[in-house]
Amino acid sequence: MILARLALGAAGAWAAYAWGPHLLTTGCVRRGPAARRAIALTFDDGPDAVWTERILDILVHKHVRASFFLVGERAARVPETVRRIAAAGHEIASHGWSHRSLWLCGPRRTEDEIGRAHHLLGSLAGRPPRFFRPPWGMVNAAMFGALRRHQERCVLWSIQPEGLRPVAAAQQVGDVLHRAHPGAIVDLHDAEGTRGAPLRLVAALAPMIDGIREMGYELVTVGDLLDGREADERAERVADATAPGDPAGRVIAMPTSDGARGSARTRRPRRGGAGKPRRPSPSP
Repeated sequence: MILARLALGAAGAWAAYAWGPHLLTTGCVRRGPAARRAIALTFDDGPDAVWTERILDILVHKHVRASFFLVGERAARVPETVRRIAAAGHEIASHGWSHRSLWLCGPRRTEDEIGRAHHLLGSLAGRPPRFFRPPWGMVNAAMFGALRRHQERCVLWSIQPEGLRPVAAAQQVGDVLHRAHPGAIVDLHDAEGTRGAPLRLVAALAPMIDGIREMGYELVTVGDLLDGREADERAERVADATAPGDPAGRVIAMPTSDGARGSARTRRPRRGGAGKPRRPSPSP
């Protein structure tokens, strides 16, 4: 009985640590702003000395900038590929140090996975990564604090044409084009996770890019996608803060005698003005 209770307690604690935080992934980014007709292509699991280089060749030929979520220990083995990614204008983001599921990582290991990758990728790319994608999209309770400490943001995806099971290249292209939407973040794989994934991606990538563009979409990095949304939100806040006062008594900046804005004053409704409807004049 005691062992059963201990086992039940341990299972409950693990569920709270690993499963419960998935309720918080509403704070993770899954897509960009719907107002902009743009899509971000993202690549997981690299860098790979062979396949990532071939993906880069395709992107250069198609004049596409993308985001690469790199595994730290793989980046340490092929630093020249990481530097080529950065030199080509692509965005380097983090996929953790070892691609270990965060469901199997305690707080210390979680900090190590995120922190080590953050520092290595930053040193190779010349700037620290801004975004992190947990392997397989699995999070834990310690991840959010580690991301805050390293000033990274969790980014998931809205389209994933191939996950844990192999999907033919033509089917991947069709799936992405069928599900394409403004602000989509597409999750692709340029290294072995699912067996044969990069080979299928090399076959699928060029027609996928052509199809997306034929539908009128712009291809951008995750940073470009999200910075556009944040810029729009900042502009809206500025517009709200600087809007002229209204009869309800909002604060406005009053012009001075030389036309410059002076101190803020509160405008009150004038009698007979907009604050109170005027009585219509009698008809002649």
